[in-house]
Amino acid sequence: MNILSNLLYQPTQAPRQKKQRRGIEIKSAREIEIMRQSAKIVATVLKEISEMVQPGMTTADLDAYAEKRIREMDATPSFKGYHGFPGSICASINNEVVHGIPNPKKVIRNGDVLKVDTGAYHQGFHGDSCITIAVGDVTPEAAKLIQVAEEALYKGIAQVKAGNYLMDIAGAIQDHVEANGFVIVEDFTGHGVGRNLHEEPSVFNFRTREMPNVKLRTGMTLAIEPILNAGSKLTRTLSDRWTAVTVDNSLSAQFEHTVLVTDSGYEILTDRTKV
Repeated sequence: MNILSNLLYQPTQAPRQKKQRRGIEIKSAREIEIMRQSAKIVATVLKEISEMVQPGMTTADLDAYAEKRIREMDATPSFKGYHGFPGSICASINNEVVHGIPNPKKVIRNGDVLKVDTGAYHQGFHGDSCITIAVGDVTPEAAKLIQVAEEALYKGIAQVKAGNYLMDIAGAIQDHVEANGFVIVEDFTGHGVGRNLHEEPSVFNFRTREMPNVKLRTGMTLAIEPILNAGSKLTRTLSDRWTAVTVDNSLSAQFEHTVLVTDSGYEILTDRTKV
């Protein structure tokens, strides 16, 4: 889940959640094992949703399914109640960039670009991941946008290694996106994840000097999540105070993984190919 930076350090609303700690947390071996479990729950739910989505379903249908499956796996939906967010998933369609609220009146249609973002809180730790689904027959532009968004995520992840820096991730993402004619949304960032859904550091998808260029250390857990638009990078928030949309009605796509920094590289904790 992406969220504006002014909310980044407020406490998560999940049950049993402890008060937000400041600073970058290095997870112990025990904590990492728990995060593997919470992340696996997220990966399982997203994989199942990607296989079941079809035109005619509503975003509320997907939300109900996600909540049911998360709870069946002995976890709590990370997003539900988070700063008042009403759903267990964010479901954002076409020009909706992030934080789309599930709605029984929001029907998924053939050709839609559907972003589904969800998190699971299990034994004190969160997992967080997002996918973009091409529903039925999408346009060539939409297909390319989705492909480049996913490629950009893995370009960023490839830079994850103890001793590298956050801007290594950001630069790899930005270069790939811009080389393919798309733009990075700068209003939202990735983040640390663990005991809280949003922790330090902010994980940018573009080069910037506005935030510290943090050196990666073994045991850090990061939610890396590039968001791409086909037109303007600018967004605006709708009257529901959650849903962000593109200002020019262009398409948007996003992918996200929870990633562990290791001595030799990385481990993708929300890897859907392993569930």
